[in-house]
Amino acid sequence: MAQTSPDQTGGAELISGGHLVAKALRAEGVDTIFTLCGGHIIDIYDGCADEGIDVIDVRHEQVAAHAADGYARVTGKPGCAVVTAGPGTTDAVTGVANAFRAESPMLLIGGQGALSQHKMGSLQDLPHVDMMAPITKFAATVPHTERVADMVSMAFRECFHGSPGPSFLEIPRDILDAKVPVDRARIPLAGGYRASTRSAGDPDAVEKLADLLVKAEKPCILLGSQTWTCRATDSAVKLVRELNLPAFMNGAGRGTLPPADPLHFQLARRHAFGNADLIIIVGTPFDFRMGYGRRLSPDATVVQIDLDYRTVGRNRDIDLGIVGDADAVLTALAQATSGRLDNGASKRQSWIRELREVETAAYEKRLPRQLSEASPIDPYRLVHEINEFLTEDSRYIGDGGDIVTFSGQVIQPKAPGHWMDPGPLGTLGVGLPFAMAAKHARPDEEVVCLFGDGAFSLTGWDFETMVRFDLPFIGIVGNNSSMNQIRYGQIAKYGADRGRLGNTLGDVEYSKFAQMLGGYGEEVREPGEIGPALRRARESGKPSLINVWVDPEVYAPGTMNQTMYK
Repeated sequence: MAQTSPDQTGGAELISGGHLVAKALRAEGVDTIFTLCGGHIIDIYDGCADEGIDVIDVRHEQVAAHAADGYARVTGKPGCAVVTAGPGTTDAVTGVANAFRAESPMLLIGGQGALSQHKMGSLQDLPHVDMMAPITKFAATVPHTERVADMVSMAFRECFHGSPGPSFLEIPRDILDAKVPVDRARIPLAGGYRASTRSAGDPDAVEKLADLLVKAEKPCILLGSQTWTCRATDSAVKLVRELNLPAFMNGAGRGTLPPADPLHFQLARRHAFGNADLIIIVGTPFDFRMGYGRRLSPDATVVQIDLDYRTVGRNRDIDLGIVGDADAVLTALAQATSGRLDNGASKRQSWIRELREVETAAYEKRLPRQLSEASPIDPYRLVHEINEFLTEDSRYIGDGGDIVTFSGQVIQPKAPGHWMDPGPLGTLGVGLPFAMAAKHARPDEEVVCLFGDGAFSLTGWDFETMVRFDLPFIGIVGNNSSMNQIRYGQIAKYGADRGRLGNTLGDVEYSKFAQMLGGYGEEVREPGEIGPALRRARESGKPSLINVWVDPEVYAPGTMNQTMYK
């Protein structure tokens, strides 16, 4: 089918709703959609074929939504998932909710019954917009074919209002299939319908922060996910190095500084937050991951920088808040401190040494566990081997509970943007979709994904999609045949005799699952086998699963400190 066709009566060029969707996607720079087919949406596929947009078809709509989220994180462009009506859209809800909490810009397009059958009980008819409104920045129905591309551009614009997030559009089947004259349809011009969102914040507030920073003797900075969202790596590194500012990183901000950098800290965070005189929080809310702000010293001056005004000062009072783009704000801050006769850098050497001593002591205390020869395998040994295996080109993805909690203490990505986890919704099942998006978007980069065995089970059938689209990655299953994070909580709360209720899985050899679907797989039961198995998976050039049997009686410190169990 051509993009447009002549009107048999008047000779005007006509275009269908599906082709208008594709043109609007192309105008936004989207080159891939993730989808599971349905009769309501197939005209979009036809349009994508004409516009040169890749169609990655998956086995579950949750995977499509997570992949769109992952695509946005990797590329900086909004992701797009296309699903059918009813159960197709409800299956995608989890992926949209995850993107909402993680501040990831994506558009979910859902089918809908024909407007001509509105409220008549058409196939798969549900009130999608009502369901999606609480977990999106924008949710609407397209009322007419002429408005299709216009509303796609509107949805994308809303994705970037304040902190990024998902939008949802439902397009009724007759709206999508109908054709209208091209000259009556508003087709957005690339780059012509969105303003820059790169606010540098209040200049007076930036100057005030500069004054605080140059006078501080024990400052520290936490570089959160918005550091990567705003592509603020260079400005963050410049500021940190010029001001001799110890830096901690979390979420997608991990990798902003390389692991060997003298100002990169990870294990001394509690000490820093308890003893600093100035704490700068960039792009991280005071949510459960930050103890709702209570982990910061009450005596410290606390500054929060965030894209969203609503996040600044929520759950904890602050001394200064700046609303703006992390890259623009940190650039302005560096400029504001650069003209000072003394920027305070030299007087911080003793503070840096103090933090390094704490960091080194914590590392050395844990190192015997990381080198443990115990069998079953200590999870610390597994994540240590993965960290040693990663290269400058390896993008690490964590998908799980207890096993990924271990990895957060040990694994350090070597480059910015090379850490991916679900974010604050804590969604299991993101691993394969994120790997799919990352490998498709950046085929020259290596993708390494650590799964808990429970997490892998949720979306694991899309391993076949990875094989089908030739998207090699290195998958590792930390297998303890348990949902161990929950198991620990049950034991702590109800006693050991209730510790296996509702959380125990079968002993599955996931290597055989990978082999059955055309990938590479190995079983690992001894710690010395981990590294060689990872290298063989890399050399295979296939989607792979290395199934590593870890000790089910060992729990991550983060699991044991979960406040929900106390």
